[in-house]
Amino acid sequence: MNREARESFAAFVAARSGSLVRTAYVLAGDQHAAEDLLQSALAKTAARWGRVRENPEGYVRRAMYNEQVTRWRRRRRESAVAELPEPAAAGPDVDLRVTLQRALLALPPRKRAVLVLRYYEDLPEREVAEIMGCSVGTVRSQTHRALARLRELAPDLAAHLEPTGSRR
Repeated sequence: MNREARESFAAFVAARSGSLVRTAYVLAGDQHAAEDLLQSALAKTAARWGRVRENPEGYVRRAMYNEQVTRWRRRRRESAVAELPEPAAAGPDVDLRVTLQRALLALPPRKRAVLVLRYYEDLPEREVAEIMGCSVGTVRSQTHRALARLRELAPDLAAHLEPTGSRR
């Protein structure tokens, strides 16, 4: 990678890393795993910077999604910890977030990813379909099924899961 390419890649990382690490966190469910996931995706992006320079964020998102799916497939077991973490501060927003996080983690990987990309990242169905390598119809059906499953897993969230409008 030449000097100009290194500088443009560094500028991209500096400008977009905050947003990308938040997306990685929602996909991975853990801060350290999210940082690893983003680092892996950025390494792949740097290696192909000359070809992905026009849409690097889309490439990084897709790389994170693909890497996380691979991780989900490899690791289908629980991990034990030596001591429990301290409880978070209580409150309606905190309780709602915890409920949502648990419900999301209970979803299969593709359903979780489609909800993250559609609603957390606020991407249109077409872009989600490109990232996930499927059709727009598949994104719609996966979104519908994932929301229905979230309603089953966490009835307290039902009022918050009603779509307010759809961008295409």
